[in-house]
Amino acid sequence: MKKLAKRLKPRRETSEREASRWQEDFAHYLRSECHLAANTVEAYARDLARFFEWLRGRRLQSVKVSDLSAYPAWLAELSLAPKSIARHVASLKVFFKFLQLEGALADNQADLLGSPKLWQRVPHVLSPDQVTELLAAPRRGDPYWIRDRALLEMLYATGCRVSELATLRLRDVHLQERFCKCHGKGDKQRMVPLGLQAVSAVQCYLERQRAELAAKRSPTDDRLFLSTRGQGLRRERIWELIKKYATRAALSNEISPHSLRHSFATHLLAGGADLRQVQEMLGHASIATTQLYTHVDHTRLKQVHKAFHPRA
Repeated sequence: MKKLAKRLKPRRETSEREASRWQEDFAHYLRSECHLAANTVEAYARDLARFFEWLRGRRLQSVKVSDLSAYPAWLAELSLAPKSIARHVASLKVFFKFLQLEGALADNQADLLGSPKLWQRVPHVLSPDQVTELLAAPRRGDPYWIRDRALLEMLYATGCRVSELATLRLRDVHLQERFCKCHGKGDKQRMVPLGLQAVSAVQCYLERQRAELAAKRSPTDDRLFLSTRGQGLRRERIWELIKKYATRAALSNEISPHSLRHSFATHLLAGGADLRQVQEMLGHASIATTQLYTHVDHTRLKQVHKAFHPRA
């Protein structure tokens, strides 16, 4: 990679062309040296584009931490949530570190920038009855109800992220052995068991509908869930389907693809599953992330307290 310092010229402001080249080199650095997933690289690119929008009219090399401290406030004026602002700041720190490594900056001013304090948000969780209603929402009369029911069953059975479900390949699903192989963040793989209902729904989809969808595209896409054009189902489309069926089941507007993931974890813990086992199935790098679900299930905490506290 060419040194960015060779391209720097003493201008009063950073040109759009120069900013574009920096962003391209940064994306290459994230992919080739940091080995980040494509979705993560795209997220960094979006955050960086917003930073250069804020920087417009100024020279990057002359920006100090006192100037950068106004950046989170500017993001807040755009009505971004604290979590999104924190992510933008984290992206900026990585970018400045990259520029420093390349010799474009002598000091990493962004490293001194603080991140907004985040409140720990309790995830939205469905009750078992609500999950049942949602999974039954695809019905005869819907063009691809068999696929959609299998899709919902898989999300709840595995607790996988929507991006993981969208990239799931036929070879990753082992119905006879009742498990699937999920490819998580950083392409980390994990084995997740499959329940009988999920196995039955996927088997029905494979036998009755997938071949019809696959025939619409050549060469055939080997992803498990296909669109009406025979291509892999996009995560955005999966989100739309979940919203559609949540509305049909008269569930809250807060329902999202992650709601089934949250419900998966919470219901496992409520049933007595070990926290470490749930962490492994979710693919969390830190158990602290998984511990969030212990705060959701108040019923289990009451049962534990009643069973073991001497004055319960």
